[in-house]
Parts: sequence; C-alpha cells; structure tokens
Amino acid sequence: MHGEYKVPGGKLVVVDLDVVDGKLANFRLAGDFFLEPDTALEAIDRAVNGLSAESSAADIAAAVRGALPEGAILLGFSPEGVAVAIRRSLAKATNWRDYDWQIIHSKAVHPVEQMALDEVLATEVGEGRRQPTMRIWEWDEPAVVLGSFQSVKNEVDAENAKKYGFDIVRRVSGGGAMFMEAGSVVTYSIYAPAELVQGMSFADSYAFLDEWVLVALQSLGIDAFYQPLNDITSPKGKIGGAAQKRLGSGAVLHHVTMSYDMDGQKMTEVLRIGREKISDKGITSAAKRVDPLRSQTGLSRAEIIDRMKQTFTQLYGATPGDITPEEYAAAEKLVAEKFGTDEWLYRVP
Repeated sequence: MHGEYKVPGGKLVVVDLDVVDGKLANFRLAGDFFLEPDTALEAIDRAVNGLSAESSAADIAAAVRGALPEGAILLGFSPEGVAVAIRRSLAKATNWRDYDWQIIHSKAVHPVEQMALDEVLATEVGEGRRQPTMRIWEWDEPAVVLGSFQSVKNEVDAENAKKYGFDIVRRVSGGGAMFMEAGSVVTYSIYAPAELVQGMSFADSYAFLDEWVLVALQSLGIDAFYQPLNDITSPKGKIGGAAQKRLGSGAVLHHVTMSYDMDGQKMTEVLRIGREKISDKGITSAAKRVDPLRSQTGLSRAEIIDRMKQTFTQLYGATPGDITPEEYAAAEKLVAEKFGTDEWLYRVP
C-alpha cells in the first residue's frame, strides 16, 4: 500500500507498506523532509513495523515519537504527519492530481441560492455526475450566512439587518456567521470526493484542503498560515475562516470566506459580536474596516481571485467550468423545499 500526505506549510511524507496478518509490515518512510540524525529514519521504520493495521493515528504518532533518538530534529514533518500518511495508505486515499478538476467562477445569485448550490454541486460530485470542483462565489447583495447550528436571535440584530438590507440565510455546515457584501469578501467552495481526505481527522482535512490558498496568498506577499481549527491568518490578523460538511453522497463540501474590505462598523451593528469575537476578527475599533487582503496586497479583489485560480490550476491541474442549467434548476427546487423556508432558517431560533 502507498500513501502520501503533504503537511500543510511543510513537506511531503510518503509511505509504502504491507499488511500481513493484520499488522503493518515492510514499512518504508520517504519524502522531501529533513531529519537528523540519519539513523532516525530506520528507527521510525522499526517502530511502525508490527503495529496493528487498526491502530489509530494517535497511536501510530505515539509509537513514532517514542522511537526517535534523543535530540532528533524533524523539519517539515512530524510523527502526526507520518501517522496521517499511513492511515491514508490503509484507507486507499486519493490525491489532488488523481482528479480532473474544474474551476467555476460564475454569475452572482441570490444568497439563499448560494446555499442551495453548495449542496447541489457537492451532491453531484459525490454521486459521480460532476468532476471535483472549486467554485468562486460572487455577491451583488448583502447577507448574513449563519452556521448550521447558530441561533438567529443570538447572532443577528434583525432590526439593523433590515435597515441595511441584509438577508439572513443558513448554510449546511457548522461554524460562525459570515458577513457578506458585494466586493467585501472572497469566498470559495471545494466539492471533492470523500476519498481525497480519507485517513485524515477533520482538523487535518481543514488545513489540507486550504493549503493551495495559503500558497496563493504567500505568492502575493501575505505571510498567511493556518491556525487550527479553521482559521486562515497572518501576523497582522485573521484573514478568513473555513467550514466543512461531509455529505452522505460521498462528498466533502469545504468552503472559506476571507475578508477583502469589510465595513467593521456595519458588521458590529448587524451581527451581535462580543468584544472577544471582535478581537478574533482583527478589529481594534468598530469604526475601522476589516481589510487584510486589500491592505496587505494593495491589489483589487479581482486580481487576488485571478492569482487564486492560477495557483489552484498550477498545483492540481484544472479547467474552466460552469454550473449547468440542470444544477441551477435543482438549486431552485432546494431553495423552495429547504433553504428558503422558515423551518430551515429558524431550526435554531
């Protein structure tokens, strides 16, 4: 069996192994990481051989760590990275380049239709009718997008939302509220087969699925990095947050919203955000704008999106695509039956 795991912000970990009588055998670790002393590589191989094929990632990482010589230095990887690569090999996980990806950057639609499109496109990928896809969202009207389990009244000031023309919608994934205005954010979704993240914990998969956007941001001069569980940040403050949903169709829906140039004052009026949360979003004064992408790059939103699409294509291979008429129709049906209903929006009042 063969497994690979690109450590977010680090190096590639490659493993080859057999399973004999329920135990790991003939294990070999390789990769472009750095390791001192040389004998540590053999120590890791010995530690893994003989482990149960049912061992958890935590148990494998503990065995690797315990076998390292005193003073061993691991650069670009960790015992946890080795464990993830092993679990991925056992689960027969796939890699990005195993698929023919599409990139969609289509017209703006109503916020509630955005929610429905996410579920429709992820389902289409999971059921094999659509190639794995990365979609850039466009907005031409304001909205607050609530996480699946958030309370409407606790998160949104309904009077101010109405005053500023904000729709309130609820997505299928968990996490926090997203404050969306035209031109103020960069949002994307990834619709991938579940096999792409096989052998990974939720925490591992978040960073793995966003590695490409860190590369894109770093190429623009932003010192971007991942802060577990689901934040993209920089030394100058938080840039964005991710959310994820595993669907029964066999797909992973992963989406991210990053701040381009948001009105911090308006956000604090529409969202019921406490001081702790304001600090987390990088707002030192409610009157200031939240603009990590604009201020740190000096580029337009369109230029940043172009670099993101270029980076995704260079790393994983991708061709331009679009949403089909049938997918739009399915989304409209889902709006009528689910996302546009009070039962869905107020499932947590």
